[in-house]
Amino acid sequence: MAIAPIQEIENQFAQLPRETQWSVIERLVHRLRCSEEPPSGGVWEAGLAAMAADPEVRCELERIEREFAPTEADGLGRA
Repeated sequence: MAIAPIQEIENQFAQLPRETQWSVIERLVHRLRCSEEPPSGGVWEAGLAAMAADPEVRCELERIEREFAPTEADGLGRA
């Protein structure tokens, strides 16, 4: 019985040293991310606008801003 290609890859992967396994995973993830198309502008912007208008999101952002307000004096300016 022939081993399916995915199983064969998994078996070979399992034989690699742990550090090499991590390297392979990082390279595969990087390749996937680089090959993805960016989200369409209209859908992306509409989602951002909806989040910006959401009272719960705004409340959470204000809470985070208050929490980190003491760090404003650390010498780093806002972008």
